[in-house]
Amino acid sequence: MVLEKHPVKTSDGSSTIFVPELNETYHSTHGALQESLHVFISEGLQYRSDLSQLSILEVGFGTGLNALLTFKKAAAQKKQIQYTSLEAYPLDWEVVRLLNYNHLMQMESLSSIFEKMHTCAWELYTEISPFFSLRKFEAKLQEVRFENEFDLIYFDAFSPGTQPELWTEEIFASMYNSLKPGGVLVTYCAKGTVKRALKSVGFNLQSIPGPPGKREMSRAVK
Repeated sequence: MVLEKHPVKTSDGSSTIFVPELNETYHSTHGALQESLHVFISEGLQYRSDLSQLSILEVGFGTGLNALLTFKKAAAQKKQIQYTSLEAYPLDWEVVRLLNYNHLMQMESLSSIFEKMHTCAWELYTEISPFFSLRKFEAKLQEVRFENEFDLIYFDAFSPGTQPELWTEEIFASMYNSLKPGGVLVTYCAKGTVKRALKSVGFNLQSIPGPPGKREMSRAVK
């Protein structure tokens, strides 16, 4: 089934994608940009500032906002990033191009980078820049396995209410195994069942302040 998807504006002025059939947005309606910056950049990428080279796994490529923000931060800090992203249902570029991220962040010069991220080949590393390589898999999370490969995971799946199958002990055990020792998983979700599942597979869980509209988020360390 092909679901309807269309851009909507969130409270911080940035846009996201709304899926009416699921009654779900790709980012927080309290602020798409604020959420990504807080959860994944400040509490994830910046938390791993001890590393000059990072291998990142993103669960849910979606609009590409997390990848774009990571690219921008990596460029400013001269970090080498290998970025792997999973997306079972890729968005069409003609929908994504309507989002206002580049304009809002005064990043018009990155428009071609953003397009390249969405239109590059699947399953192969593409050099987006000399310091940033992107590999995308059009696959469900349950279908892939990695072992001790990543320093950081952006866990940005749809909410447990919409995709409960992605917030289980089995999935988090797979995520644990995919991280290097000391690796970190960050997610916007702080639901009790999710925190218990993270702890049960061996993560050291940190409940930290969330982005606007959410009291808490979760950071889990291997």
